[in-house]
Amino acid sequence: MNTAPARFALVVGDWFDGETRRGPATLKVVDGCLAGVAEGDHGAALAEQGWPLTRGAFLMPGLVDAHVHLFLDGKPTEQAVRAAHLKQSLEALTDAARASARQNLACGVTLVRDAGDRHGINNRVRDEARAVGSGLAQVRSGGLGVKRARRYGAFMATDVDDEASIRASVAQLARANDEIKLILTGIIDFDAGAVTDEPQFSAEAAGVVVQAAHAAGRKVFAHCSGEKGLAVAVAAGVDSIEHGFFMSRDVLARMRDRQLAWVPTFCPVHFQWAQPQAVGWSPNTVGNLRRILDAHAEHLRIARELGVRVLVGTDAGSMGVEHGLAMFDEIDRFLEAGWPLHAVLSAATSAARRHFGAEHATLAPGAPFDALLLGASPWDDAQAMRQPRQVWTRGLAVLAPGTAEFRT
Repeated sequence: MNTAPARFALVVGDWFDGETRRGPATLKVVDGCLAGVAEGDHGAALAEQGWPLTRGAFLMPGLVDAHVHLFLDGKPTEQAVRAAHLKQSLEALTDAARASARQNLACGVTLVRDAGDRHGINNRVRDEARAVGSGLAQVRSGGLGVKRARRYGAFMATDVDDEASIRASVAQLARANDEIKLILTGIIDFDAGAVTDEPQFSAEAAGVVVQAAHAAGRKVFAHCSGEKGLAVAVAAGVDSIEHGFFMSRDVLARMRDRQLAWVPTFCPVHFQWAQPQAVGWSPNTVGNLRRILDAHAEHLRIARELGVRVLVGTDAGSMGVEHGLAMFDEIDRFLEAGWPLHAVLSAATSAARRHFGAEHATLAPGAPFDALLLGASPWDDAQAMRQPRQVWTRGLAVLAPGTAEFRT
């Protein structure tokens, strides 16, 4: 991490503020925040005034990955290696989470929402990331989530039982967590090509989770796929649905009406389709994966048509889903589904910040200067985001991957 001057200026040929693409501009950064923007190139005058000056082709806000698991390492694909990772000491797992947060930041992902771990590592790394110069992406932490006993989610949630148990657990978790994670369904049975288990919570019980969380000033994000689980999530009024495979137009319309967000997380399923040998899938299962992905893409198109708030999240830490790098793969899935680039970049920047209640959703005067500088506009070169020339978090410059000084 470099130490940033108290003030500096950038001249860019093109930039995106999180919602709108803009032309050549000169931006001033003072004490870690964007202090002003002027159209055109005013670099020479500012340099004469003593402003440190950087020039670049394209500037955009720092990316936001709305669904990660920092303590999990997505790079290994061997089952034995992944199992051994989980058996490491708490300190080793915490070091892995720090490495994940560093990798995210170096790739231009300046904020992540951690979607749960039973160790509380996400809360610890969140607190460490707040220190100026930490070199870590900022973390919005789901801490420990809630689930039913003997059901899916033990690695990221605690068990709750009756209404009193739900209310007490949520109230306690809300003191440490930025959001409350609700485990509504299990994983998809890819051999069957469906979600085969029943939801863990009824609409009434899930509603109690939402009520308790909202009373404590916390949003609820729900791990959920399948027709039955999605119906429960919408009826309960969760604030966002994570994954949401086997979506329908009707559910999306109800989500729009109730202002619920969707985080589709293509990456883990896409990896298993693209690399079936890593899991040992049969040709029949690979066909199921392709059908699931195609339907997911179609519902992503419908979500845009209906005006549902969609956030980009990768489920990084899952097999084959690497922190930071997966963000660009997920963006590619949105583009393949027919979303225009400006809408995808909004979903990957301002939409998430707005959903999280950030004071500044876009890169506007007064906002913390979380940004990345590219060698070309992504409108001209779709791969430009994969090789950021420079990343800033709160005005501090971070060395990007590929530079000699960068190390995870």
